[in-house]
Amino acid sequence: MRRFRAVAGAAVAAALLATTTACGGGSPTGGDADASPRTLTYWASNQGPNLEADRKVLEPELRKFEERTGITVELEVVPWPDLLNRIMAATTSGQGPDVLNIGNTWSSSLQATGALLPWDEGNLARIGGRERFVEAAFASTGTAGRAPAAVPLYSMAYALYYNKKMFADAGVTRPPATWDELVATGKRLSGNGRWALGAEGSNLSNNIHQVFVLGKQHGADFFDAQGRPDFTSDGAVAAVKQYVDLMATHRIVAPGNAEYAQNQSLSDFAKGRTAMVLWQAAATTFASQGMDDNEWGVAPAPVRSGAPGRGRNVNSMVSGVNLAVFENTDNLDGALEFVEFMTSDEEQRILCGRYGSVPPVKAAQDGPAFDRPELRVLRDTLATSAAPLPQVPSESQFETVVGTAVKNLFAAAASGDAVTTESVRAELDKAQRQMPRQ
Repeated sequence: MRRFRAVAGAAVAAALLATTTACGGGSPTGGDADASPRTLTYWASNQGPNLEADRKVLEPELRKFEERTGITVELEVVPWPDLLNRIMAATTSGQGPDVLNIGNTWSSSLQATGALLPWDEGNLARIGGRERFVEAAFASTGTAGRAPAAVPLYSMAYALYYNKKMFADAGVTRPPATWDELVATGKRLSGNGRWALGAEGSNLSNNIHQVFVLGKQHGADFFDAQGRPDFTSDGAVAAVKQYVDLMATHRIVAPGNAEYAQNQSLSDFAKGRTAMVLWQAAATTFASQGMDDNEWGVAPAPVRSGAPGRGRNVNSMVSGVNLAVFENTDNLDGALEFVEFMTSDEEQRILCGRYGSVPPVKAAQDGPAFDRPELRVLRDTLATSAAPLPQVPSESQFETVVGTAVKNLFAAAASGDAVTTESVRAELDKAQRQMPRQ
């Protein structure tokens, strides 16, 4: 582990640690490469079906980097439920890695701690410049008007995955394009121990992703123009109620899904227990659970009416993983060299190809690996109809408190309690009162 001084944003870090549950000493100096340490520590996020799968993907690439540079990379793959708390603890304890993966939705929150290296024009020039990256991916790298806190590494978007056989058995000829169609189709698919749609009511991040998109479709952003929480607007309330009503009113989501956490809905889908799931870059997970590619199809996530696009027809958040450097690394040159390696055209094709994600580097998107039906849908969604989650310092608290509000409402629905506009507004009001004062 590298040691670095405590940052000025320690109060921000402490506030985040109080509310979040997640997805080397010395100053950085230049100098010639021979004077720099020959080791880097890297915290990678869990991208594959398990931690061992990630090590099998990453370790050959890290050895390649060592052969080219003489720098050894000490790898730790950190599970998503632990990653944010581990990062925040590192910003306050003075111990952390040189380079790390972060969920792109956390960029502004982590930027506010002051612990991450700003990617100013000089640092961006070291890796080829901002213009190499897809603009949608760069929109989730930090607060507007400030140097980014990270650079994009893997890009993803949400899509609707469906079981072809279950659709055919129910006489459904095409995937639903609107929410009304999804509910109507869902009622035809539910029954005999099977359910139309999978959800993860105890997965706070997934709850936020879904209700944020529905909020955009209802004209709500959850934050006002000054970055203040606005969780109880009519649009925000309608978005949360619409999502929970898939279980509470329409009964196309199994009540047991209220207790589901990370990836449990994907397992049900792969085993034929549910006919549809809204997820991001799911192909590798399906394959790891024994599902053949020809058993499932993929389509853009639903909108209220018309076709996906900007404004109220946003149908995905900009999902993905960013790569960041702790500002007080004692091997800044090596860390920048590592980021350059990981975001190179060559490595982007290799890593994104193995993880089934969309390369955020434009030049890496060519080739058959990224021309499969799933990747075409995800790539088009990112380019035309995805929006970044609010890039505000309190974003990670937002994920926790509103994600928990949705979890509580799913629990009520699973218990048979009525989910009303008033009960939704009350949960969101409670969530808003837990946010830090601006």
